[in-house]
Amino acid sequence: MAMTLSTPPVPADWARHTAVSDPGEHARLWDAVAPTPEAIGPVVRNLLAHYRVQAEHLPASSREDVDLRWVRQMLAVDQQRHPGRAPAQERVVGERLQGCCRDSTLLAVSILRHHGVPARSRVGFAHYFAPDWHHDHVIVEFHDGRRWRRFDPEVDPAWGLPLDPLDVPGGPDAPFTTAAEALRALRRGTLDASRYGVAPGHEASGEGFVLTEIFLELAHRYGDEVLLWDAWGALPPPAEPLAPELLGELDEIAADLVAADGGDADAEQRLFTRYRDDERLHPAAAVLCCSPVREPVRVSLQDRSASSPAGPGG
Repeated sequence: MAMTLSTPPVPADWARHTAVSDPGEHARLWDAVAPTPEAIGPVVRNLLAHYRVQAEHLPASSREDVDLRWVRQMLAVDQQRHPGRAPAQERVVGERLQGCCRDSTLLAVSILRHHGVPARSRVGFAHYFAPDWHHDHVIVEFHDGRRWRRFDPEVDPAWGLPLDPLDVPGGPDAPFTTAAEALRALRRGTLDASRYGVAPGHEASGEGFVLTEIFLELAHRYGDEVLLWDAWGALPPPAEPLAPELLGELDEIAADLVAADGGDADAEQRLFTRYRDDERLHPAAAVLCCSPVREPVRVSLQDRSASSPAGPGG
């Protein structure tokens, strides 16, 4: 039975924009979008198409949209294609932004924060898209005034998937499990990592993938809403293995993430302090973007736009 998410204290920072979620000069676009899952989902699905799931309907000319990192960039591109159009005004699929679950969730989190609602993105695995595969996924978590509540802005309730996408339950047996919950199950020997990842046969799958997803969960929790193909510090590029000596530390981080979700304020503080102080865990000034649509590039997170080819060894 899935547990209900608890109600830990709400840090004010989760109600404020990060550098990534800030819509900047395009903030007015969010004014008319109500900060509810029911209103946000249709808007997000109208703005963005999934670059793999909807690939047959998407042009090659906009494929590099998937590497748009900041909401202000995403909205700038949208407005170039649809000048002056409100987010709810229909965009044909081929003219939408191309992206993935990280981007859908980021747009939703941006809308919620614009209205002063504490919100963050949660990284983990969805068990509701296919009966025999656990897809890496990112969904929204926001505080509704009583509790932290999750929803999946990519999923239309009319699709009839085996869950309510507007209120996704939490817990290790839920339709969505966090990266920390998956790592703990893997380490206990109760998770078959061969059925976890981007897709069957994809290089981004298996045991190494399950282990490294916790870096993304931690970064997103504390406001570094990185791309799902970024690498930095102790997080290696997709083709490289995780250093084995990190496993004990990842076990500790996973335990604290689960405890923090359960309302343990001490665990939350330990996590935040560890993330802030350990340069291996946070992306700091730059990341290596191992994009699925172009060669790897090193991206500066300080000037929000500069990128350059990766040097030898990435």
